Amino acid sequence: RPIIHCLQQRAEAREKREEREHLLLHFLPQSSLSLSCGFQIPLCFSFLTLLNQHSSFDTFQHTPATTLQPHNPPLTMPPPHFSISISILLLCLFFFTLIEATKPLNLTLPHQHPSPDSVALHVTSTINASLSRRQLTSSSTCGTGNPIDDCWRCDSSDWSSNRQRLADCSIGFGSGTLGGKNGRIYVVTDSSDNNPANPTPGTLRYAVIQEEPLWIVFSSSMFIRLKQELIINSYKTIDGRGAAVHITGNGCLTIQYVQHVIIHNIHIYDCKPSGGAVVAASPTKVGRRGRSDGDGISIFGSQKIWVDHCSLNHCTDGLIDVVLGSTAITISNNYFTHHDEVMLLGHDDKYVLDTGMQVTIAFNHFGQGLVQRMPRCRRGYIHVVNNDFTSWKMYAIGGSGNPTINSQGNRYSAPSDPSAKEVTKRVDSTDDGEWANWNWRTEGDLMENGAFFVASGEGVSTLYSKASSVEPKAAALVDQLTQNAGVFGGPSRDDQGQSGDSYSGYGGGGDGGTGAIGGTSRGSSSNGDNNFFGMIFGNNAPPRPRLTLLLLLLLMICVLSTSTLLLW
Repeated sequence: RPIIHCLQQRAEAREKREEREHLLLHFLPQSSLSLSCGFQIPLCFSFLTLLNQHSSFDTFQHTPATTLQPHNPPLTMPPPHFSISISILLLCLFFFTLIEATKPLNLTLPHQHPSPDSVALHVTSTINASLSRRQLTSSSTCGTGNPIDDCWRCDSSDWSSNRQRLADCSIGFGSGTLGGKNGRIYVVTDSSDNNPANPTPGTLRYAVIQEEPLWIVFSSSMFIRLKQELIINSYKTIDGRGAAVHITGNGCLTIQYVQHVIIHNIHIYDCKPSGGAVVAASPTKVGRRGRSDGDGISIFGSQKIWVDHCSLNHCTDGLIDVVLGSTAITISNNYFTHHDEVMLLGHDDKYVLDTGMQVTIAFNHFGQGLVQRMPRCRRGYIHVVNNDFTSWKMYAIGGSGNPTINSQGNRYSAPSDPSAKEVTKRVDSTDDGEWANWNWRTEGDLMENGAFFVASGEGVSTLYSKASSVEPKAAALVDQLTQNAGVFGGPSRDDQGQSGDSYSGYGGGGDGGTGAIGGTSRGSSSNGDNNFFGMIFGNNAPPRPRLTLLLLLLLMICVLSTSTLLLW
């Protein structure tokens, strides 16, 4: 008789379970999974309540007759509705976290400006002020209308007596970059690079790895062939004014996880991949490098970086790459020639940290022999202002991953190829609906030889309401604004081959000796800005936030499952 009673209870339980499963299949897919993630969790709990209301028992106990098993305790079975409820809850948590992980995160990077359009406004007003000042003082030999150059060239009759004035002249998102301001003047007297792991005093590598702020100048013109990447520490200025400084070789310039670096008036070219060698990043931190790509300047996870008046060409990968959460960058007055993939801004379409990237590209001359990526943008906010794009073979400005591109007062001269007249390119995107909401706008740009810019997004919305419009005449002044682009004394115009202003006199002071001279100490170091040494030598990107969320989800499921088993 007890056995028959047990079988009857099992049959009743089976029928109720089938009823609940039928309800689950008809209710959950049509409601919970089809709603937005904001309603999924409340709906899951409502469904669990509904299941409990359809359950007529809490526990199922089978107590056999004492004549058959007199010494066995009662066998307690887990509540059927409880196990199903836990499974549904875990399923809902999984879908909720998965959907949240695919959403863009609202991230704030160090030195990220809260109002990028106000920076664009400041750049525009600075240009206008400099142009007005030039018109008022047309007899002056220093005024060009370029606000960066006029800032330090017109400050005094002898700029070389106050080199560090340059640090006050940055504009755009990189405004406020200190470099080695208030640090000692360090004179490079030795062009060799014989020991990247233990550099010789007097060399450029010895200077850039120091912990203290340094303003680095050169005793004479130099040709520096690097054996490995030149890893630059925080609060450094490499100032090539007054000399012809050429940097080439393996790796070239690497700016990784540091702050406040200025690169000024340097020739950078023929950079090759490197790696597999021991390299110093500071006097106390030495490690083996992974393989580099052969970029001219690589900027990884860094803030407050300013590259000004450099000439770059013929590198293996990119001329300038800005990736892995870098922000507060200004790239100005440079001369780019003879290269395929010129400039990359953003690590990957899915790398959400680059959403906070802010880069100003101003007064550059993109010259002959360039193919594409001037720049190629992934995420972030890019202000392209008063540049001269002489030509390209594929496109000038490209992007993916929904970057915001604000093009103002540039001159775009299309190539003769009728299939390459478009300035812009939505890379890896064939669906117009995919990029229709990307905010790319052109304002006051001058289009020549059939060039055209395909705008998209909210070109007149509040996104740009804080940015000042560049008057149409501004693009006509591009020749004037970019006449000295590149290294001073080197060619800056493709068609004329003319040189910019050449500055005589060294102005560094002293005879150079073995390195450091003059100046006052800043009284602080960059110790606190270089805590990523393991990442520098690991050659791997930081884990993506999406992977972190999924790992947290798995941990949550394990904890809940363990708790459920313990309750059973």
